[in-house]
Formats: sequence, C-alpha cells, structure tokens
Amino acid sequence: MSSDNRLPFRKILIANRGEIAVRIIRACHELGIEAVAVFSDIDETALHVQLADEAAHIGPPPSTESYLRTDRIIDAALNHGAEAIHPGYGFLSEQATFAEACEEAGLVFVGPTPGAMRMMGDKLSARRIAIDAGVPVVPGSEGPVASLDEAKALAKALGFPLMIKASAGGGGKGMRLVRKSSELASSLKLAASEAGSAFGDATIFIEKYIERPRHIEIQILADSHGNVVYLGERECSVQRRHQKLVEETPSPAVDAAMRARLGEAAVQAAKACSYVNAGTVEFMLDPDGHFYFLEVNARLQVEHPITELVTGIDLVREQLFIAAGAELSFSQEDIHPRGAAVECRIIAEDADRNFIPCPGVVSHILWPGGPGVRIDSGIYAGCTVPVEYDPLLAKLCTWGRDREAAIRRMRRALRELRIGGVITTATFLDRVMYHPEFVSGDYDTHILTEEREVLAPYKEHDSVIGAALGMEAVKESSAEVPRGRGEKTCEWKKMGRFSNLFKKL
Repeated sequence: MSSDNRLPFRKILIANRGEIAVRIIRACHELGIEAVAVFSDIDETALHVQLADEAAHIGPPPSTESYLRTDRIIDAALNHGAEAIHPGYGFLSEQATFAEACEEAGLVFVGPTPGAMRMMGDKLSARRIAIDAGVPVVPGSEGPVASLDEAKALAKALGFPLMIKASAGGGGKGMRLVRKSSELASSLKLAASEAGSAFGDATIFIEKYIERPRHIEIQILADSHGNVVYLGERECSVQRRHQKLVEETPSPAVDAAMRARLGEAAVQAAKACSYVNAGTVEFMLDPDGHFYFLEVNARLQVEHPITELVTGIDLVREQLFIAAGAELSFSQEDIHPRGAAVECRIIAEDADRNFIPCPGVVSHILWPGGPGVRIDSGIYAGCTVPVEYDPLLAKLCTWGRDREAAIRRMRRALRELRIGGVITTATFLDRVMYHPEFVSGDYDTHILTEEREVLAPYKEHDSVIGAALGMEAVKESSAEVPRGRGEKTCEWKKMGRFSNLFKKL
C-alpha cells in the first residue's frame, strides 16, 4: 500500500522453509526483489528452493543444525549479497539474539527491534507493559511464582480454577490447568519442568483461568516513525492442544464497538514497547464480553492471509517497506475490511488418531480453485513431507461477501481438495465446517474437546472396499475426498474411486 515506487531492497534472504518461505519469495518477486532461499539436506528440492533466485545450503535436516543456526544463515546472507533477512514465523523469527546478529552483520532484520522482542517475548514482561499501558489483563501474579507457598497464597486470593503458565515460549508448553488445591503442587512442578526443557527457562506465573474463552487477535502494523494501525481481528478459537486449526475474520463475537476497543488496546500495547513492523496482539474474550491481554506475537502470523483477503493489504510487502524505513502510507481511517474470510490449516496429521504426524511422499495434488479461494503452500506432487519439521502442508483460505458465503465456499474447496500419499486434516476440517456451534458462530476454545460425536469420522465407505483394500487404504482415499455432512455419494462415483484405488496399488 506504500506509494513509494522505490525498491525497499535489492536482494533479501528468507531464513525459513515451506509455505511461508514461498509466500515471502512471491512478495519479493512482485516487487522486483531477488530472493535467496536456505535449505537443509532434506529440503534441497523443496518448492521454496526452486522458486528462489539463489539458494544456500545450511546443514543437515535437524533444525538445530540448519534453520536454527544463526551463524550459517548470516554467512549465507553475506555470501549472496543480501541486504536484509526475513525470518517468516517459527525458527528464529522471535529470537532477539538473531535480530541483533543481523544488525551486527550490517543486515536489516525484517521484524521488530530486539528490544521490543525481548519485552514482548517474555509473558511476564509483556503483562507488566500491558498493565502500565492501561490494557486489561487476566487477574494473576504480578511476577514469577517461585514456591508452592506463593502459589497457595495466590490460589486463596484468586480462587480456582487457575492456569499455570511458562513466562517464555508458547505453543501450549509449560501450561497447566488447576481446578482444585490437591492438583497445585504437582502441576506447578510439571509446568516448571516442561518450561525448562522446552525454553531453557523454568520461570512460571499464575493467572485466574477464564472458563470457556474465545481467542481473539488483532493484526497491527507499525512503522519506525511512530505510526501504528490495526487491521481488524481474527477469531482463533478452533484449537487443539492450544494450536490453531481454523481462523476467521471478522469474529462472529465482535461488533464494531468491541472491535474499536480491541484495536485501540492493541495499539496502546504496541506503542508502549515502541513496536515496529507487523505483529499480532492476542486477547482472551470471556462469555460476558470482557477481553484480556494475552501476549504479543512479534512476527508475521500463520493466519495473516485472511486479513489480507478482507483488507486488500499485502502484509509481507508492508513488512519490507517498513524494514527499509518507509512511513505507513495509510492511516487507520483508510482501512475498510470487506466481507469475511476463513482459513483452514491443511496438516499432514491423522485427526482420527489423535493428530499423529503423517510424513511421507506426496503422490498427487489437485488444488481447489474458483472465486474467492487462496492456497498458500510449499508442496508439490512428488515432494517429501519430512518428519523433522512442522507438518503444515498448506493454508486453504476462502473469502465471501459475508460469513455464511465464506464458510460455504470453504466447504466446497475442501471437497475439491485432493492430496495423495499422506493423510491430512482435510476431512476433519470439513466436519468442523458443518459443526453446529461453528456454523452458528457461538463457539469457544473447547469446541474440539467437546461434541466428539459431531466431529467423529463419517461411516460412508463401502464395506467391500474396506475388505478388499484394508482400512488404511480406505483411510488414505477418504483423506483425499473430504465430504460434507449429509452429502450423498452415488454408486458410479463410489466405483470410480474403488477402481482408482486399485490402479494405485
């Protein structure tokens, strides 16, 4: 949206892999910027490597020896003449030490400053900043909880249930829900141990647990000239193990007045830590309509495409111009979201077996298309889905003039989607799209842990196919052909799928 026609950079390196690396490379190419990819041994033929202008090998498959190696990534950027590094999300994207290493090497880090990352990367620090900025927070401890006696005192003051949280990191690690006093000691010990193992920091704190919350986040953009805007909210309550599976915008629980309050609170939090670049301020919304600050994700979010669909703003493009020192070319009054959008994360996991990872070779792909459908992916037919990395294959997004239209379009797109060779979450996501609570918009973060019968696999397959090919073959076939609740499949189509299965064997 910047009106500046000058290139923000001539060449940048993308310190990531998969769909987000592909997404950033495409934004670079649209601007005329050369893109340098990095890859581990197993990613030598990955899509992001094929699309980049140049590529650098950075080590063996384990991320600790490749995508998390600051020294190798910095060397690759310097050797290829890159001026900046875009970290994407995950890996090094929220490590202040990596941002500092970029600066020391004379490279621009496309993201917030190391100082802002440190302040917001630690949940306790972020909590204190939010309080000082007048942003509502969940009642809880003012600092770290270091002993059982402190925890007991807080439990008496706050009342059960409580949530124990790790101060560092995220992804649900180091979190324990405590509903009664007898669980407190063991939960405290387990949370601290998990936090120490996952993040190298066993610091924990305690908050009052909000029953049946919704997870709402606000997308912000901030430049280095003090301008901060918010681009509306995303509803992220369809989760399992605190990991998002479906996102939508706008949230069916947020009206115009609440949206303005949430947006203003997000801007206040960003200004309080002198935030620069793209970021997301996350909130918890209780059943009574009160919202509470959770944290700031100091990076581009996985679910950023749906915000782009309703606002028309290319967030990666804006990131690049902001990193180059440009001022935002639009104000809050210029942002007018239109319609509704939904994102489904297509992951190589078996949802019917507790979401176990399903790596393998992708035999074939048929992507859905048509009006209002967007695919962000890093895979192709014949590629390998490795066990070493996050199994996210693609982000399927749909836009519609309203929420109902966007959901109907997503149902259609999921039914068109074909990915062979690996089991994916597509059929499970199709069931979510028909879940009565999701359709009504009246749902919360417990939607996937309850109503299990509603989300159970459909028993629509011919028993003859199961007997002839075995249940695993049938399961693979069903993963490629997601169907909606109540949809009938004619005998001709059943036999066609049956014969196609035999052709693959």
